[in-house]
Amino acid sequence: MSIFGSMKTAVSGMNAQANKLSTVSDNIANVNTTAYKSATASFSSLILPSGGGNYNSGSVETNISYSVTQQGDAISTSSGTDLSIRGAGFFVVQAADGSTVLTRAGDFTPDANGNLVNSAGYTLMGYSYASGAPAVVVNGFDGLVPINVNQSGLANSPSTSGSFTGNLNSGATVVVPSATETLPSANLATTTSNTQKSSVVAYDKLGNTVMYDIYYTKTQAADSTATPPTTDQWQVAVYRNADANTSGSGSSFPYSSGPVATSTLKFDASGNMTSGGSFTITDPKTAGSITMDLTKMTQKASAFASTGSTNGQAAAAVTGVTIDKNGVVYANYAKGDPKAIYQIPLATVASPDKLSLLSGNVYQANADSGVTVTSFANSNGLGYIQSNSLEASNVDLAGQLTDMIQAQKSYTANSKVFQTGSDLLDVLVNLQR
Repeated sequence: MSIFGSMKTAVSGMNAQANKLSTVSDNIANVNTTAYKSATASFSSLILPSGGGNYNSGSVETNISYSVTQQGDAISTSSGTDLSIRGAGFFVVQAADGSTVLTRAGDFTPDANGNLVNSAGYTLMGYSYASGAPAVVVNGFDGLVPINVNQSGLANSPSTSGSFTGNLNSGATVVVPSATETLPSANLATTTSNTQKSSVVAYDKLGNTVMYDIYYTKTQAADSTATPPTTDQWQVAVYRNADANTSGSGSSFPYSSGPVATSTLKFDASGNMTSGGSFTITDPKTAGSITMDLTKMTQKASAFASTGSTNGQAAAAVTGVTIDKNGVVYANYAKGDPKAIYQIPLATVASPDKLSLLSGNVYQANADSGVTVTSFANSNGLGYIQSNSLEASNVDLAGQLTDMIQAQKSYTANSKVFQTGSDLLDVLVNLQR
């Protein structure tokens, strides 16, 4: 047996317990760090070959691991840009030097330029909706841009499509054009009163509101003489509301300009539409066109009813942003519906616990962890994104205090072995006297 060997083994044991105490120190120091993952020291023995009746003591090796896959509790916050991931995945963030890394720390706030940056200085990355709904790049970070919530100025979008639903009364009077009663499409003062009117609001390229009047009039179909008629026919005529007659005659006709769209709807004997389910509003004053869908209109023995809407948005200022569970960032406007401007992806690796930990509570993929795979939240096994929420540290403070006591006792025991070896060396030295 080597006295020096036993002393070196004791030193190895003290170093191992010092490493364990260091992880405990780190964990306790970061107990309130957003999304911090606790470090754990595990030990393995190093055995030296022995023989000839002598035992050679070995040493102990320390291995540090991080509980990356263990999720911390969710903490509610008052900020809509505070984000947590409920489930698997990491935010993709960019460092000041341009390198791209992963993190679970979602305490993001806008910087001076409006980019979302967390407390460690990492910028949140995502895909822009500038060219339509984005597609994720699964095996890289190409196409990612900083998420910017500083949407200044006014924004608007012209109407390009719309739809109507409702019912046309099957018992409505059939209008046969004459000198005293004309169809709405003729745009004359003698326009029939046996017509139904509804209106819809749309938006032009400058964000102006444009209202259109839509008239539905039952007319005589080519085969309506059959008993019973095999088809019923309705004329649809659309006018600009701003062009309506304001002479006080009690009728909007004649409009100052002709119809911007006309169409013919046909229904079978069961009241189901057979043709004419769509038409396009072509407005020369706005130089725009709107495709309207009427396929959900029916003709039943019930009162006239019609509801419709168009896409687009009036000119309005951005009042803030919201982020949904799929990571879609919406700009909210004083008028109009929210507009998607970015989508935040999530990334993962085959073995998250093997990721390389870097300063700032961020991770980098390596050969042991596997390559990074990017996708959107709520897909491919990834979790969802929760706004107004942060992930807490997963450190168990009571467990850390227990580990600290164990490390202290083990360190003391190893020091006693070292001290005993030192005493034995003193005995050997004294044998010379």
